[in-house]
Amino acid sequence: MLKPISRRAALSLLLASTAATSGCATFGPDENSVEGQAKKAAGNRQGYISGDGSVRQIPSSERDKPVTLTGKTLKGKTWSVGDHGGSVVIVNLWVSWCGPCHEEAPDLVRAHKALLTGEDPVEFIGIDYRESSISTGRSQASAWGLPYDSIFDDGGITAIQMNGVLATQPSTAILDRSGRVAAVALGKIDYATLRDLTKDVLAEKTPAA
Repeated sequence: MLKPISRRAALSLLLASTAATSGCATFGPDENSVEGQAKKAAGNRQGYISGDGSVRQIPSSERDKPVTLTGKTLKGKTWSVGDHGGSVVIVNLWVSWCGPCHEEAPDLVRAHKALLTGEDPVEFIGIDYRESSISTGRSQASAWGLPYDSIFDDGGITAIQMNGVLATQPSTAILDRSGRVAAVALGKIDYATLRDLTKDVLAEKTPAA
């Protein structure tokens, strides 16, 4: 079972859920579900699978194995989660033609600024998922003012590397200090929710054995 979310995160989610009740897909069998959108997007590179706004916190004892996320970034560097052991890492999956990705970008920039300071800074990495070209990804990241790099994933391999948890565009995962998914949001995430979920993971302090 998933543990109840903290009171702090619950308050943020209550506000976020109100905004998420219109125009968002669910995981049901209808054409607006994630499955239905995936079928409609097949063969159309410029389609995206929107999330239903759901957010999960996963108890430490129930977390899956560490993710294996790695790849070349938009800046031409190699990024690997294995190089950030002991740190809490926020992974945000986006693509340039995704409207909700555009809408959440300012909240990600704000969260990066807030969580990068202090004695226990958080690492951020984006995933530019199934983008048409690396130049398009670079231009979009610059236009949004993203202050962190993103892995360029035109082949979709990061879906496997992230243990399948980032199933929509956008979606966000928070990795604990052992590289395991501690929380995941499917769909647009707001600043307060991301901040509070991250602080809960930071509070765990000790990496799992």
